[in-house]
Amino acid sequence: MSDRATPPERRYIADPERNESEPERADRRWNELLQELRVAQTGVQILFGFLLTVVFQPRFTELGPLDRGIYVVTVLLGAATTGVLVGPVSFHRLVFGRRLKPEAVTWASRLTILGLVLLFLTMVAAMLLIMRMALGSQLSLWLVVIMAVWFALCWFVVPLWARRRTTPR
Repeated sequence: MSDRATPPERRYIADPERNESEPERADRRWNELLQELRVAQTGVQILFGFLLTVVFQPRFTELGPLDRGIYVVTVLLGAATTGVLVGPVSFHRLVFGRRLKPEAVTWASRLTILGLVLLFLTMVAAMLLIMRMALGSQLSLWLVVIMAVWFALCWFVVPLWARRRTTPR
């Protein structure tokens, strides 16, 4: 079959193992990214919603200046996380129909990684606030550090280690 008889989207195979064109690859990657975002966005929305209600609780007035500062930083991190994890949807919608799917996937992936970093920081800050309220001691700081290391291992270290092991040199 000549190149003229081959549909344009099939002329350039992006991934020979999958036998998919560049547009098909972009569609697949976009769908995979959307599934990942659904998981992350649900968790962020629940956490952020919880954070927004804390200020209306009677015990909030008992917080000292340091804990109020931690709360404000945590809410701002939660808002930033929400914004960046909704960003890929907005990006896609604003470039929709302009044949920019591969670029949209790349930018959405970058925003998602930034969102995961911000989610990590939000979780650590929220845990610090909660542990300080629950325990009010040095133990709270150690527990938060242990959980921060755990999150970092699960979310970043192990995937990057696996990526490095499987990436051809």
